[in-house]
Amino acid sequence: MHRYHSWPDWPTAHAALAGRLAPAAVVRLGEAYRFAAEWHGSQVRPGGEPYVEHLLEALEVLFESGAGETGPGAVALVAALLHDVVEDTPCTIEDVGYRFGPQVAEQVAWLTKPPADPADAEVVRERYLASFAEAPMSVLAVKLSDRYSNVQRLHTLPCPDDQRRYYRETVKVFLPLAARIPFFQGLFTEWAQEYTYLSAR
Repeated sequence: MHRYHSWPDWPTAHAALAGRLAPAAVVRLGEAYRFAAEWHGSQVRPGGEPYVEHLLEALEVLFESGAGETGPGAVALVAALLHDVVEDTPCTIEDVGYRFGPQVAEQVAWLTKPPADPADAEVVRERYLASFAEAPMSVLAVKLSDRYSNVQRLHTLPCPDDQRRYYRETVKVFLPLAARIPFFQGLFTEWAQEYTYLSAR
């Protein structure tokens, strides 16, 4: 299952968004894409894909869900493109806020897993994931879009144990969260059934 991968680059995404969003929002999203692409640089996903493809997938999922505000600010849509820039690059929340404003910075802060020492990494991850139960709906929609981009290509993770772990975590944490937004509830339920073979230990 790899449903959302029709925007592999920004020109394709731009063509799809033009006419469906306010022109100012499309411009702002282009700026966010270029900002993210510069910071993420040559990073790749575990399956070897350029990292920016994941960002565009998250944007596509969120846009098609209808859960992202589509006015000139397009805050959640911008946050979808920037959701990993602080966690995975030297970019700071202050950099995001200076460039895209406090609302976007606040959402990116919600989406950024805090740094942790190896000994505390699992506890920090669990707290981070638990925080989405209290997150604003727009932040939750971005996180669900991010997660769906990841899990729709779960079979490409090189390690089968990692596939099973990520499947179990998604079913435990994100299926209940997805139930809060009908679009995502259907998407994740179908996904879980498609990958049910990973539920075996």
